[in-house]
Amino acid sequence: MSDKVRLGFVVSEFNRDLTSQMELLGKEHAQFLGAHVDKTLYVPGVFDVPLAIKRLAKDRTIDAVVVLGAVIEGSTDHDQLVAQHATRKMADISVEYEKPVALGISGPGMSRLEAHERVDYAKRAVESAVKMVRRLREAA
Repeated sequence: MSDKVRLGFVVSEFNRDLTSQMELLGKEHAQFLGAHVDKTLYVPGVFDVPLAIKRLAKDRTIDAVVVLGAVIEGSTDHDQLVAQHATRKMADISVEYEKPVALGISGPGMSRLEAHERVDYAKRAVESAVKMVRRLREAA
C-alpha cells in the first residue's frame, strides 16, 4: 500500500467565484501535505454533490473525497435545506463505503462577504481527509 493519499474533489459550480478559489487552495494544501488530487468532479450546486461523492467513493483509486462548495443565505430558508440534505448524504456515503468524505462546504446562513472570508476552509477539509486516511491506515 502506498503512503501517498489520493483524493477526489467534488466542487460545486454554483458561486464559482468562491469555489474556484477553494479548489485552488485545496489542491495546493493537498500537495503541501503530501497528498494528490487524482480526480475532480464538478456539479451544478451543493444539492448535487451526493451522486458525485458516491461515484468517487466507489473508485478504488481514491482514498478520500473532499467536497467544496459555498451555500449563501438568501431571502428564504433554501440554504438550510440544501446544506442539510448534502451533509447528511455525505455522512451516509462515507459510512457506506468506509471512505472519508470531508466537509468543505461553507454556510449555510452566511453572506457573500462571509463566504469570501471562509474560502480557506477548503484547506481544513483537505487536512481532515488526509488525516482520516492516514489514521484509518494505522488502525488497519
